[in-house]
Amino acid sequence: MGDGCLSVLPGFTTETQGAQSVRLIDVLWLDRGSHRIVAAFEVEHSTTIYSGIVRMLDLALGSEAQALEGLFLVAPDKREADVREQLRRPAFSRIADLKVRYLPYGALEKDREAIARFGQGLKPLQAISHFLTPA
Repeated sequence: MGDGCLSVLPGFTTETQGAQSVRLIDVLWLDRGSHRIVAAFEVEHSTTIYSGIVRMLDLALGSEAQALEGLFLVAPDKREADVREQLRRPAFSRIADLKVRYLPYGALEKDREAIARFGQGLKPLQAISHFLTPA
């Protein structure tokens, strides 16, 4: 499971404004060469959705966001309505602009073997997730 994982995050994740929040994101996908953050995954199994969205915003609106290709909220299928409810809050009005994606557990379970066998990069995860809008 830990293949390709770093034991310590790159310096910029500890030195920039909002870094403490960014370090709390569940999964940070880094570019192999530059170690820049390419994608972030917040897993919201039973924790508050609000705090996960705030961490994503800190990352997306911070200085580390230049190479960002994907922001994903990963949660049980049944929590999508809760996620959308949080997005109606005025504080989260920029979420649609940031193209945050919802990745339900059901899609991961259904496609995980194919992703592990044939997937490369973010493309398979983008294919099974969908953009979040407050609607």
